[in-house]
Amino acid sequence: MNWIALTNSAQLESIKLNSTAKFVAVFKHSTRCGISRMVLKNFESEFNLSEDEIDMYYLDLLNFRELSNDVSKTFSLIHQSPQLILVKNGVIIYNASHGDIQATKIKDIVKSK
Repeated sequence: MNWIALTNSAQLESIKLNSTAKFVAVFKHSTRCGISRMVLKNFESEFNLSEDEIDMYYLDLLNFRELSNDVSKTFSLIHQSPQLILVKNGVIIYNASHGDIQATKIKDIVKSK
């Protein structure tokens, strides 16, 4: 899986801009949480979309906690962990956390648009 590391708030504007051309997703992950680790592993094993269809960003919540707050503010979103947001045309069109994070749901949305 080709993750793009989300490491600074300037990338949030790029995410909004790039989402006008294709889908962009952000996976917020706590590296100390067993549930988050399990959800990430399951997501990665199910995920099969190409880079032409979607950009996948990975946010390490422990190293970039303030950036996680910026994501919440930018997209008017309540923080959760783990959390996956799907952005199209600058707005969130799908948001899931914990066991609701499923690659098949993302694929269904991307393929239907």
